[in-house]
Amino acid sequence: MSHEAISIFDMFKIGIGPSSSHTLGPWRAALRFLKTLEQQNILQQVKAVEVILYGSLAKTGIGHGTDIAVQLGLCGEDPVTFEVDRITPKMNDIVAMKKLVLAGRHEIDFNPAEDIEFLFAESLPFHPNALTFLVTLVDGETLAETYYSVGGGFVVKEGEEALQANQVILPFPINTANDLLHWCMKTGMAISEVVLENEQAWRPEQETRQQIIQTWTAMRDCMFRGCHTEGSLPGGLNVKRRGAELNRRLLKGAPYTDYEGWLLAIRAGGGDFKYILDWVSCFALAVNEENASFGRVVTAPTNGAAGVIPAVLQYYISFCDGYSEEKIIQFLLTASEVGSIFKKGATISAAMGGCQAEIGVSSAMAAAALTECMGGTQRQALMAAEIAMEHHLGLTCDPIGGLVQIPCIERNTMGAIKAITASQLALQSAPDYAKVSLDGVIKTMWNTALDMNSKYKETSDGGLAVNIPISLSEC
Repeated sequence: MSHEAISIFDMFKIGIGPSSSHTLGPWRAALRFLKTLEQQNILQQVKAVEVILYGSLAKTGIGHGTDIAVQLGLCGEDPVTFEVDRITPKMNDIVAMKKLVLAGRHEIDFNPAEDIEFLFAESLPFHPNALTFLVTLVDGETLAETYYSVGGGFVVKEGEEALQANQVILPFPINTANDLLHWCMKTGMAISEVVLENEQAWRPEQETRQQIIQTWTAMRDCMFRGCHTEGSLPGGLNVKRRGAELNRRLLKGAPYTDYEGWLLAIRAGGGDFKYILDWVSCFALAVNEENASFGRVVTAPTNGAAGVIPAVLQYYISFCDGYSEEKIIQFLLTASEVGSIFKKGATISAAMGGCQAEIGVSSAMAAAALTECMGGTQRQALMAAEIAMEHHLGLTCDPIGGLVQIPCIERNTMGAIKAITASQLALQSAPDYAKVSLDGVIKTMWNTALDMNSKYKETSDGGLAVNIPISLSEC
């Protein structure tokens, strides 16, 4: 059976904001290009490098830090470990010296203002998020490679798109929700158990478990930072950060020094509906304010939608007695599989499908995960994912000023609340009577994406991006 093998750690990548497709993807593309130079033993012969950004990458590239990302990638920096506090000094040095050290080893002349070109009016046919690296060697020879950032930090090199990028053979091959349900029914395993078995094609189970906890730790730390960081977001809109203020107001001066104490303080506030609703919004706001500030986040499945899954998982931990490593692992395994099915059947790129491909998918992922962790059946979990996406269909991507701020940050709160609602509906429903399948809604989402006008696909050419004066700030 032909299938695309996608690991949980393909869906959940630790990196730096503000965008998985416009920041993390180009960064990873630059790292891949360095490997080409090294494999051909020509890194030390490079005289000049030019980067060309096409289409959506060009139109929102400045706001999403695409130019910064490609420079850091060309320097050989790792987005997983690079300290975010070093970004500004590093960029200032490159601009001032007009020098760039390829792979951290070979210095070349490089002027970002001249050597990074934004082709706003030109898109390549395979995907709107395209970038080309042009190299001139000391002997005058040239080399060019084009990459596509296809969403969620996934990168495809031109000429490789028809190839199977991952040839891993899984014990339970899955392309669709129906495939997943087939294996669950045949084995009697939960969705998370099927995924955990598949992950053993890449690594031992204990290693997978450890890496999942590391992933959650990165999500948790991002959320905690966002709940304790004041100020305004960078980029010129002067959007005020709300997570810390809301956190402080909800806790009413309760003392704590770390995440554990914070969690106890949250729980001590009770279970009033409004209180819980405010906390879910706070969790989501905090993550995406960090993302908008070039903070360290986890694609879930993208950076622009990075707040939904941590917010719903934190809701489960805080208010549903879900604070155990086993439950956290179960949640993220289930969420990742739903995300991979959307990637295979449609897209997780806003430049291809609008915001339904980001917030919509993240909401569906979170809804399925919460449902399984709350004791729902496999079919109820898939039903929850379908409900969540059904009510995000057609959601456009129209960021003001090309920044992942308005409406992106608030949309994460909406996606989280919809995920919880979808889960509750599924848990109180009989899937036998459902009229729409998850595969049906994924197909519909893709058809909607194909029909959607390009100006609503992460270009800032339509919607709020053109109707709200750039000088206005929210709240």
